[in-house]
Amino acid sequence: MNLEWSPEEQAFAEEMRAIIIRELDEGLRDAGLRATSVYPDHEASMAWQAKLHAAGLAAPHWPVEHGGRDWSAAQHYLFNRARAEAGAPSLSPMGIHMVAHVIAAFGTPAQKDYFLPRILTGEVFFCQGYSEPNAGSDLAALQMSAVPDGDDFVLNGSKIWTTHAQEANWIFCLVRTSSEGRRQEGITFLLVPMDQPGVTVRPLTMLSGETVQNQVFFDDARSSRANVIGEVGQGWRVAKYLLEFERGGAYSAGLRVRADALADEAATARAGDRALIDVPAFRHKLARAMTRIDVLEVMELRLLSAAGKGQSVGAMSSLMKIMGTELAQHLTELALEAAGPTGTAFQPHAARPGAEVPGYEAPVDGHVSGEDWQAIAPLRYLNERAGSIYAGSNEIQRNILAKHVLGL
Repeated sequence: MNLEWSPEEQAFAEEMRAIIIRELDEGLRDAGLRATSVYPDHEASMAWQAKLHAAGLAAPHWPVEHGGRDWSAAQHYLFNRARAEAGAPSLSPMGIHMVAHVIAAFGTPAQKDYFLPRILTGEVFFCQGYSEPNAGSDLAALQMSAVPDGDDFVLNGSKIWTTHAQEANWIFCLVRTSSEGRRQEGITFLLVPMDQPGVTVRPLTMLSGETVQNQVFFDDARSSRANVIGEVGQGWRVAKYLLEFERGGAYSAGLRVRADALADEAATARAGDRALIDVPAFRHKLARAMTRIDVLEVMELRLLSAAGKGQSVGAMSSLMKIMGTELAQHLTELALEAAGPTGTAFQPHAARPGAEVPGYEAPVDGHVSGEDWQAIAPLRYLNERAGSIYAGSNEIQRNILAKHVLGL
């Protein structure tokens, strides 16, 4: 295994950095650096997607025939690292990073021709309809029904924790089309238009005060049979394929940027008569976190090397999800510790939240108590609590590793 970058790869990385720095204006960079969760300000995210699309870089991970790039695994990694290091806002993943892959893999030619170009431009914006009030990690327990009626399915039920449902005009859902046989056998993967009678979106106010997530209710809503991805009753297979893209990814570059920023912030924060970074207990915890990021990066590079040889990542995406999300949580804990008492104030106007904060009125003069990073720290802390739950809880990921990697 060779973990050294070749001269060609180094040149590629420099080219990507130059393009990103050129396109990333101060407002977009501000949205990326001040984001309170993995979901940035929606308008900024879409503006950044438009810029990347114009440069042919919005979806380099897609198949070439649908607008992707014929890059090596190493080039994809270097591109993502350049984006993280530049402080670019992330793109909403549900369409461009998730459902697009299953449309490309399982969709009909008509579905590919309609949805994929419109996902790239942002004309079609997806949210994800998996979890239900009584079906979270045990996703096969879902009950939202889809009953055939002519060329349509009639939909009844609800989905919950639906990120960006208030902005989306389509939702990809797992629905129950049969109650016979194994629970997984009666599930279908269906694309549903949001802008229709019978679809109601109700915001959920999170601990951070933001309304990024929602509950979506379906009361005799409809979707065409032509919107089934794959085959009726085979949605579980499609969903498992999609989850590999939701759980995988390169975490280490973004975590390193955050850890370096925290080190700078701790150098200005005071702990009595000295800087917090000089307090041995805090310095040790931050150094340990940075070491774990180093370990995660090496593991990502090992997987990258395997992928470059055509080997399947498989269950190891679960390992990346566990390590990445738990390290992110740990960094927010350290940031909150560094923020001190100032970090207890609720000041979302210092940040760029991923959605509206109902009932909050920012000071007219925009005053922030303490430094901006101290005001952002508690919001990130509260948002990161979800990291070990979404995309399948980390307990489920450990079960997957125990079964498929350790053979237990």
